[in-house]
Amino acid sequence: MSSSSHRRRLVGRFLAALVTVSMGTVTAAAGAQPAAAGSAAPWLTVSDGFASFAVPAADIQNTMGDVSSVVVEGNFGPSFAVSELGLVRSGAAWTSIIGPLPAGLYHYRLRGDDTKIVKDATNPASVTSDPTWSTFLVPGDAARYLADVPPGQGGKIEAITYPYAAAHERRSATVWTPPGYDAHRPRPYPVLYLLPGEGGGHADWTELGRAGQILDNLSVERRIEPMVVVMSDEGDLLRSRLPRVVERRYHVARDSGHRAIAGASAGGVQAVRVALAGPGAFAYAGSFGGVFADETPGNSQARPHLLRLYTGNLTDPAYNPTLRLLHRLDKAHIRHEFDGVNPDAGHNWAAWQENLVDFAPRLFHPVPDHRPSPGHVVPRHEFTPPAPGTTPTPWLTREANGDTFVTAETGTEFAGAEHVTLWGNWAPGGSWVNVPLTRSGDRWRVTVGPLKPWFYHYKFIVDLASKKDTSNPAHITTEPTWSTFLVPGKQSRLLADAPAGKGGTVHRLTYQSTVAGEQRSAYVWTPPGYDPARPAPYPVLYLQHGGDQNYTDWLEMGRAGQILDNEFLDGSLVPMVVVMGNGNVPDFPKELLENIVPAARAGYHISHDPARQALAGLSMGGFQTFDVLKTHPGEFAYIGTFSAGISFTVPADPAGYDPAAINAGTKLLRIYTGNVTDFVNPITLASMAAFDRVGIRYEFAGVTPGPHGWDTWQKNLIDFAPRLFRSGTRQARP
Repeated sequence: MSSSSHRRRLVGRFLAALVTVSMGTVTAAAGAQPAAAGSAAPWLTVSDGFASFAVPAADIQNTMGDVSSVVVEGNFGPSFAVSELGLVRSGAAWTSIIGPLPAGLYHYRLRGDDTKIVKDATNPASVTSDPTWSTFLVPGDAARYLADVPPGQGGKIEAITYPYAAAHERRSATVWTPPGYDAHRPRPYPVLYLLPGEGGGHADWTELGRAGQILDNLSVERRIEPMVVVMSDEGDLLRSRLPRVVERRYHVARDSGHRAIAGASAGGVQAVRVALAGPGAFAYAGSFGGVFADETPGNSQARPHLLRLYTGNLTDPAYNPTLRLLHRLDKAHIRHEFDGVNPDAGHNWAAWQENLVDFAPRLFHPVPDHRPSPGHVVPRHEFTPPAPGTTPTPWLTREANGDTFVTAETGTEFAGAEHVTLWGNWAPGGSWVNVPLTRSGDRWRVTVGPLKPWFYHYKFIVDLASKKDTSNPAHITTEPTWSTFLVPGKQSRLLADAPAGKGGTVHRLTYQSTVAGEQRSAYVWTPPGYDPARPAPYPVLYLQHGGDQNYTDWLEMGRAGQILDNEFLDGSLVPMVVVMGNGNVPDFPKELLENIVPAARAGYHISHDPARQALAGLSMGGFQTFDVLKTHPGEFAYIGTFSAGISFTVPADPAGYDPAAINAGTKLLRIYTGNVTDFVNPITLASMAAFDRVGIRYEFAGVTPGPHGWDTWQKNLIDFAPRLFRSGTRQARP
């Protein structure tokens, strides 16, 4: 069975339990309220930052027809990049969970077979400029300016229309007036014009930019001057009728000293061009991720009081153009400020929301601090990846603040493809999303990041088919389309190669399987300085893989060799032998005890004493480990299970387990699970509850942040291995 079909089978078995047990009483996200009574249940629920999608298959059929692939396209990727979260058919629904998502505003839609796009019909929040999108808010301190203020404390938002060009044509704009707006106060209000990005509209600033909430919160905190903010589609405000309409309808100042203009993306370019078109237009101007051509906008005679430039990180196409514009402004002696690089966002609303929070308080009054925002970095050079086809991929770019970005590209064999994405474990919590690639000549390329130090795996998805990055020599036996790379750093230190000559040794052990009726192989790790003639035999850990994997995976994907090497060199690991066998058999206890264990004992100087033997496994291997605990209690004094349970049901039935024998013969039974994105999580929790009912002692390692994947299991091994074969170890009571 292929890895993908195995995952579909497991998800189909567990996901219904996951949604009902792990999510508990979920609440709808802001902007994704439950459907009205009598209507369909919401496709999206959000709890504690985890977004859970459950889309009825009937709805998919009705809106898309027959499809083989359904994804949620949303800004879930690194830097809030729009990425694709794959849904899995589970019974009568297409389902998936992602998170915990960083606090912020998210927009999403469904896409079937790459081409069929559908809005979430159960979410009333919409985006005027593209009605296929829906939105939801994940609250938190980082998004505090995006939250609604208490009723009665905010300003007022209204839409206005005005004549455009020909007398019969009219356009719309959105206007925010501050709390307590007084059309008769002696001093007119200053005015800020906000422009949207290319392809957007004025409503984007409220629907995607949360400008109303941002301005409300800044007003409540008294961080901004009371002002009128006009959100317009028009860039050339010098020729537009809109300013005159605003001046007639609202009590606003008409002098340039009390007028500001800013915009996102293409709107930022327009804002700077207008401000520098000539003296006396706007005293304040801001560009939020403007992708400038190689030109100096305006002329050296324009002297706005404030010209402040913003850009996202090097995934932002405005990154290099902004750096080049800064140099041209210096040469033209045009005064300006630079907010530095937002390290956590690219060319998107997450960056532009933050830009507005920084820009608005700088308007219409003296500001003593002209430095970049806290945490922003000032780059020393442009981002220049190698020329296409000149370097094996992926290649890593490390920023001055330690952030790492990875760039990958395809070969020329996909020049005729229609839709190419890069699938990898870089979503929040180590989940998987597909980041779209863009054409670069006859290749496809993308830069992803920032990525924290860790071990990553990825593949290309080309017109729905999985393809390997053939320029990456990394090889995964059970996943031939996967490639891997390591982002170095403190967090990934234990996953890095040990210094040459300092680590242990990996051997291949061949044995005859009477259960499978064939000759099989195992990998064996021996510690540095392994001595087959020492008086005391080494303790031994039997470490098992998951479903549709084999003995190669703990080394190729789990980085078990590096983990064991580094923990040994750190002095945290008791010298032991680790055997990684093939668990793909119908009777694992028999295979382990009659084939793998005898072969390991014959080949290596390891203990026969149960007190010096350990058994652990992930997913299927964890279920097998529980099975051995049930059928042979006390045979292994140390037991570890990673993302597994005692049965496939919720609640779990502990029938057949002997509590007295297990408690007497087990020094450590330590249980691990990923978070709610790990679809075995409810089975693990139910299994511990079953052990509690019958009095079996165990330790719960707590929830490991991560899904049903290698990010989680690597962390589990890192925690489990140093606990083995130490005197006094005893599992906790339930």
